[in-house]
Amino acid sequence: MSAIEDLLHTMARLRGPGGCPWDQEQTHATLVRCLIDEVSELIDTIDRGDMPHMREELGDVLIQIVFHARMAEEAGHFNFEDVAREINEKLVRRHPHVFGTGKLDTSEQVIVQWDAIKATEKKNGPASAGVFKELPPRLPALMFAEAVWKQIDKKELPAGNVVDRAQVDALGRQLDEPTLGRMLFELTAAARAKGLDPEGALRLHATKVMREVEAKVTVARPAGG
Repeated sequence: MSAIEDLLHTMARLRGPGGCPWDQEQTHATLVRCLIDEVSELIDTIDRGDMPHMREELGDVLIQIVFHARMAEEAGHFNFEDVAREINEKLVRRHPHVFGTGKLDTSEQVIVQWDAIKATEKKNGPASAGVFKELPPRLPALMFAEAVWKQIDKKELPAGNVVDRAQVDALGRQLDEPTLGRMLFELTAAARAKGLDPEGALRLHATKVMREVEAKVTVARPAGG
């Protein structure tokens, strides 16, 4: 058997009769924290460039996927093969310049094509009713704020009086990675000293920006539009 077949067999044994009581008790919900922890540990190895430990942490993330797929298979929803097949089909479908005809020369062209193909695909999960696409609710606040701004900028949404774009541009001209890291650290430290929650504050503000921009777009839309 291949290594992945061995892993799938091991998980089936852990979950099956005579297996491990802890593994048998887990649900999709109880494993959420484990998934977050394992991804965080993988990110740490990437930040440190620690390749031997990265291999280990990739395995820890992989077992979370195998675990969830096994539980879904037991419930009759889907199995690991279905997961692998679906993501492979998506990769091929969204890379026609590699697996089909045509050629793209830049990553910018790839992103434009990717977004265009993605827009034609059937959406799974809850539908987005507003101008912002649905963002993962547990996205870290910095990533959430970045995603909100990316959509405002990309879609040229009306953010005046909500976000000072001139200030954003002025700050951007001053920044490089070390300066940004220092400023974020100092802001976080200052918030801690003041008894404030920087994660929560940024999440609340980013949500406020998103809601106010949504409201502006709704008002600007013609009746029946």
